[in-house]
Amino acid sequence: MSYPISTTTTGTTSFNLNVNDLVEEAFERCGSQLRTGYDLRTARRSLNLLTIEWANRGINLWTVEEGAIPMVTGQVAYPVPIDTIDLLDHVIRQYQGNTSNQTDVNISRISESTYSTLPNKLTQGRPIQVWFNRQSGNVNATSVTVSSAVLSTDTVINVTTTTPLASSGFINLDNETIYYSNVNYGTQLQNCFRGQNGTTAADHSVGTLVYQNWLPNINVWPAPNAGGGYVFVYWRMRRVQDSGNGIEIQDIPFRFIPAMVAGLSYYLSMKIPGTDPNRIMGLKADYEQQYDLAAQEDRETAPVRFVPRNMFYVR
Repeated sequence: MSYPISTTTTGTTSFNLNVNDLVEEAFERCGSQLRTGYDLRTARRSLNLLTIEWANRGINLWTVEEGAIPMVTGQVAYPVPIDTIDLLDHVIRQYQGNTSNQTDVNISRISESTYSTLPNKLTQGRPIQVWFNRQSGNVNATSVTVSSAVLSTDTVINVTTTTPLASSGFINLDNETIYYSNVNYGTQLQNCFRGQNGTTAADHSVGTLVYQNWLPNINVWPAPNAGGGYVFVYWRMRRVQDSGNGIEIQDIPFRFIPAMVAGLSYYLSMKIPGTDPNRIMGLKADYEQQYDLAAQEDRETAPVRFVPRNMFYVR
């Protein structure tokens, strides 16, 4: 008996694996099975470690995002999203007359050592240099409290002491994030810019606890001058989103699915008791191969043009 041969395809290209399916596939490659809730929990933990490893390997194009920060006269430091790994490119944008006419001017990135040697960091003008301060994003309680009531419009905040605080940086008072550019007299935070990081300027009462907020941030030089209308436009690489509760898909493009399965298989093989060392090494080799294949595809394919710089000497 003969069967007709189908001449049609599915017409779909939506295959993906949710976390449960991905974990099951990884366990099976280890010669094991997903049986308990703890198995799923340990696999999700390994998935999160795996994506952090990928961030350390280089640029993941699907995590590149554009952002914009309107600049304020005299403000030196500006927070960026807490999941930012690094900035790839950046410009200073100015609009002429309306938002359909703009000019982007390059702003050079400098190191911490170069920024620290600038003699007057509060000089104002069009920003031409930027230092990316890659902080942890942690928020730490201090022993400092507000010593007099703070109004939402205040630019000087009186505190019990400035000793535990950085000489400039971000703090939290209640639900508000504030940037201060310097301290004075041991009991004042000066040049405060209110309502940072998407928060709203608010009043705060005496005794409010001061939290040091280690936000990743950019520091520009010179500080923006009045009337410039500057916008710091940047392209950043963010962290890959965390693994979910089992029903979500991973925050990766389809071409990285084999690499993620292979990587999780290798990670799990090192934790499953009794796994053959030869199998572990085989899973590791497969992981490296799958990641290399995906990484070679996940790259810019635009042509690169090198222009020589002509230099002339007058004798």
